Amino acid sequence: MNLRKCGLLMALSGTCLLAATPAEIETKINALISRMTIEEKLGQMSQSSFPKGLPDRARGEIRGGRWGSFFNGGTPQEKAEAQRIAIHESRLGIPIIYGQDVIHGFHTVFPIPLGQSASWDPELVRQAARIAAREASAVGIHWTFAPMMDIARDPRWGRIAESLGEDPYLAGVLAAAMVSGFQGEALDAPDSIAACGKHYVGYGAAEAGRDYNTTWIPETLLRDVYLRPFQMARKAGAATFMSAFNALNGVPASGNGFTLRHVLRDEWGFDGFVVSDYTAITEMIAHGHASDAQDAALKGIRAGVDMEMVSTNYYDNGKALIDARVLDPKLIDQAVRNILRVKFRLGLFDNRPQPASTPAEQPSREALEIARRLATESLVLLKDRNGVLPLAKSVGKVAVIGPLADSPTDQMGTWAMEANRSAVRTPLAAMRQKLGENRVVQAAGLKTSRDTGSTGFAAAVDAARAADVAVLFLGEESSLSGEASSRSMLDLPGAQEDLAREVAKVGKPVIAVILAGRPLTFHNLAEQVNAVLYAWHPGAMGGPAICDVLFGDAVPSGRLTATFPRTVGQAPIYYNHMSTGRPAAESGAEANNKFTSKYLDVSFTPEYPFGFGLSYTAFEYSNVRLSSPRIRIGEKLAVRADIANTGKYEADEVVQLYTRQLAASLTRPVRELRSFRRIHLHPGEKKEVLFELSTDDLAFYREGGELTIEPGAFHLWVAPDSASGQRAEFWVVR
Repeated sequence: MNLRKCGLLMALSGTCLLAATPAEIETKINALISRMTIEEKLGQMSQSSFPKGLPDRARGEIRGGRWGSFFNGGTPQEKAEAQRIAIHESRLGIPIIYGQDVIHGFHTVFPIPLGQSASWDPELVRQAARIAAREASAVGIHWTFAPMMDIARDPRWGRIAESLGEDPYLAGVLAAAMVSGFQGEALDAPDSIAACGKHYVGYGAAEAGRDYNTTWIPETLLRDVYLRPFQMARKAGAATFMSAFNALNGVPASGNGFTLRHVLRDEWGFDGFVVSDYTAITEMIAHGHASDAQDAALKGIRAGVDMEMVSTNYYDNGKALIDARVLDPKLIDQAVRNILRVKFRLGLFDNRPQPASTPAEQPSREALEIARRLATESLVLLKDRNGVLPLAKSVGKVAVIGPLADSPTDQMGTWAMEANRSAVRTPLAAMRQKLGENRVVQAAGLKTSRDTGSTGFAAAVDAARAADVAVLFLGEESSLSGEASSRSMLDLPGAQEDLAREVAKVGKPVIAVILAGRPLTFHNLAEQVNAVLYAWHPGAMGGPAICDVLFGDAVPSGRLTATFPRTVGQAPIYYNHMSTGRPAAESGAEANNKFTSKYLDVSFTPEYPFGFGLSYTAFEYSNVRLSSPRIRIGEKLAVRADIANTGKYEADEVVQLYTRQLAASLTRPVRELRSFRRIHLHPGEKKEVLFELSTDDLAFYREGGELTIEPGAFHLWVAPDSASGQRAEFWVVR
C-alpha cells in the first residue's frame, strides 16, 4: 500500500488515512453519503459549463455543494480557485471533477477519429491519446468526453467524423487503445484523465443520417454490432460512459434502463458513473417519453444516468420526488456513490495537483512527431493512374490549388477548441518548405469549399499552366462535419468539381488531395485526375504528412474504415451486410438477373470498399493454410498466410482476416472482420502472418441476449480489403 498525500476527506475521523484499496474507498464513500444532505447529493449529480470569470454567485454555489462537475471552460487559475473553494470551504470538502471535450487532441490536434482509425494502428492511436491526456491534465482537466465509438454506417451523419468507422471489432480495438492512452497506467496519476465511452448507445444509426434522430435496432443487432465496442471499452477500464441523444427503439438513451442498468451494470459489471449528453434529460420531454421536468428527472435517475449535464431537472425535482415517495432515495445514493468512486480513483480526494499558472501551450517535439506519423498513416491512396505518385523530388514547379491548401482551421476538423493554431502546418506551407518558394505556384481558385463562384478559376488555370504538376486540395471545410452537420448530399460542395475540370483541361498531371470529415462521392472528379489521396481532416501536422506521401518520403498505408458509396442514394452502406435471399452478383449469369437486390441506375457495389487502400508498392497474398479443417467449440484455429512485397518500395501492409458463417439460426453477415496485422516489408521480402482464431470470436447473439456459437461451415479470407482476398474453408463442430 503506497503512502499518499492526505486530503481533507481522507480524514473523516480526524486522522490522516492511507488510501487505497477498493474496500477502503467504499467505506469512505459510505461515510460521506451518510453525512450528505439531499441537496448535496443532487449537487454531485449536477454538471454545468464552467462559470465564466468565477463570479461571487458561482463561488457561493460551490461552497454550498451545488455542483459536482464543471466542463469546457475556465482558466487553469480559475479551476484551481474553484477547486480550493470546494475542498476547503464547502461543508464536506468534496472536490469538483473537470471535464472537457478532448476528442482528437488538446493543444496538439491529431487527425479526426475517423482519420485515426484509417491508420489501423492501435499503438499510435494510444500514444496520441496519451499526449492529449498530458496536455489536458496540465491545465486542470480530469476527464474527457471520449472516445466516441458509435458505429457509423451512414456518411450523411456529420458525427461520423468523430467515429472509429463502421466495424465493431476495429472500433472496439481502437476505443480500448484510446482508453488506455487517456487513463494511463494509473488513473490517479497527475497526467491521466478519465475516459468516457460515448454515445451509449445506437446514436450512429440515426434515421436518414440526421443528427439526434431516432434509431431502431433489434436486440440481436444491438448486441452484435452497436454494443460491442462499448463492451471492449468497458473491459479496457473506461471510467465513465455518456448516454446518447437518440431514442433507441422508442426509449430515449438517457431513460433506457435496459441498456444502462441491465447491460452496462448487471451484465458488464460497470461501477463508474454515467453522464447524460448535453441537456439530454430535458430532451426526453421533446421525445415524448417524459411529460415534464419532474418526470424526466424520475426516468433519468431510475434508468441509471448518474450525472445530468447542463439541464437541472435532477436538482430542481429530486427532493420533491423523494418526498412524494415516487423515487427511491437509494437510487440517489447509488448515483452519488458511482460519482464519488470515480473521484476517488482519480485521486481528487488526495490533493491531486491543480495547476497554479498557465502551462505552455506549444506542443512538444514528441507531440508533433506523433501527430505527423498518425496523419501520415491515416492517408488513404484511392487512385494512382500510371504511377504518377510519388512525385519526383526533382519535379520542376508544383501548382498548389484549392480552398483547403492553406486553411489551418479546416485542416484541424471538428472539436479543436483548445488547439494551438500556430503549430498547424498547412500543405501549402509544407510544400513551400520542401521545394522552396520559387517552385510552388499557388492559387486558391475558390474562397472556401462552399464557394460557388468562378472568379478565381483563371488564376488557378494559369498556375497549372506554369507548373509541371497540379495538386488540388479539395473537400469540405471543418464546419460541414461533426455535431449538427449532417448533409443530404455527399458531393464536393460549391464549385470544386468545376474548378477541377478547368484545371484538368490544361493537360498537366493532376493529383486530388481530399480533406473531409466523412466519405464523399466524387466519381467524376476521380475520372478526370491522375491520383486521389484521401486526407480526412488530418490535424496540426497534416501538411508535412501529405507532402511526405506525395513525394515518396512515406508510402501510403491508410485503409478505409468506412465504405465509400458511389452516390448518396446507396446510403446507408456497409461491408458487413446480410446476403438476402436474392443476392446481386457483379459477374456471371446472375449479374444480368434483374430480380436481385440491386439498383437500376447504379451498381450495388461501393465506390471504395471497407479496408481498401493503395500503396506505391504491390503486395501478393498466397498460401493461406489452416491448422485444421475442423475445430471443436472452445478450440482455436491457427491461420497462416504468406504476404510478399513484389514492388519497389518498402512499405506497410494492413493484412485483414474475415470470416462468414454460411448457415445459422440467424442469418450472418457476408463478411466480418476478426483480426488484422500491420506489417512492414522491404522490396522482395515475404513474411508469414499468423492469426489465431477462437470459436469465441465466431459467437453471435440470439434473441434475449443469449450468446451462442453454432456449429457449421465457414468461409475465411486473408485479405487486403473486405471485397477481395485468399479464401479458405473450415468447419466448427461440437
